[in-house]
Amino acid sequence: MSDLPGLSGLPDLPELAASFTVALHDAGVAVGPDRTRSFARALTVLAPSTTRELRHCALATLVSDPEQIDLFDEVFDEVFGDPADHGAQRGQPGDPPRSLPNTVPGHAPADRKGTADGRGRDAGAQPRTAPVPLAASPLDRLADRDFADLSAEELARLAEVMRTLVLRTPTRPSRRRRTAHHGARIDVRRTLSAGRRTGGYPLRLHRFAVRARPRDLIVLCDISGSMEPYARAMLQLLYCAARATHAEVFTFATRLTRLTPVLRRGGPDDALARAGRAAPDWSGGTRIADCLAEFNERFGRRGMAHGAVVALISDGWDTGAPADLATHMARLSRVAYRVVWVNPRTASPRYRPLVAGMAAALPYCDAVVSAHNLAALNEFTAALHARRRHR
Repeated sequence: MSDLPGLSGLPDLPELAASFTVALHDAGVAVGPDRTRSFARALTVLAPSTTRELRHCALATLVSDPEQIDLFDEVFDEVFGDPADHGAQRGQPGDPPRSLPNTVPGHAPADRKGTADGRGRDAGAQPRTAPVPLAASPLDRLADRDFADLSAEELARLAEVMRTLVLRTPTRPSRRRRTAHHGARIDVRRTLSAGRRTGGYPLRLHRFAVRARPRDLIVLCDISGSMEPYARAMLQLLYCAARATHAEVFTFATRLTRLTPVLRRGGPDDALARAGRAAPDWSGGTRIADCLAEFNERFGRRGMAHGAVVALISDGWDTGAPADLATHMARLSRVAYRVVWVNPRTASPRYRPLVAGMAAALPYCDAVVSAHNLAALNEFTAALHARRRHR
């Protein structure tokens, strides 16, 4: 912790940026949300370790007029310490560090070498650096932690962030059309209708373009014993997908269960509790091939998977024959627009697709991502939105 008064017990990054900018605003410095966001981003990127570096960060992002600098310094001194402590550290970012006439409170005075200059400072004194501990916010600390290592309380904290994620899929042409001045096709009906006003002679060709709509999203989540720690986190994300993007959600272990109607009703806590009761095979064994065969027969072939983006969340452990899984994956890939396999185990640099089930399914996947923590979910959302590649 810093020895300067006002820096001991420093709050986390969002609270630091908010409290200091509010104090500036109350003092008369025009500080808006955009400048506050720039200040917080500068603290994250630069990670200042002294009050001088902290002042330069704040000065560069929060002050737009040289006449505001004096008022800025007064507020900075009030929030982060007495002017006598760090006022000598002020200066432009390119200036060399200035030495202080006094020592850090709580430390023994250092031996002064050399003579004092005309401004009362020792020429040989070393500049004092006061560390500024910038603690990450709770969500920042959880972003890089594996879902399997999080407690139920920590997963609940991430639920709010997961609800802000948008699971987008590529677009596809629909049967609807819209008027377009530079459309590729001529709207014959509107052109002839408008021509009746001029005696049947069309003065203007009306055109139209085909509307595009997002492709359907289908998610099959493995809730077997080996995937249970990740299934809890992924179901929170799937709850948001079922309500926002109208995705179809299934779970499987030893049997296939459709959870879409359950997740679309009620609040998140109630929906997830009902989802756990609706899936009787939670934390059971894994029969991926049998469950995928049931999906293809009951839903895929009847049109649900035609042209859709299908995401399978599983580590690939399967008690069935790998040849059966390969057969059903091939059937799914022929009707789906894109198949994305989410395997949290791939986050390890030592991972190799040696599991028989994963090795059998790999040739029919357009993308394989980990999605093992909050930061890796960006890779998952990007894989859903990507265009289909040639397998």
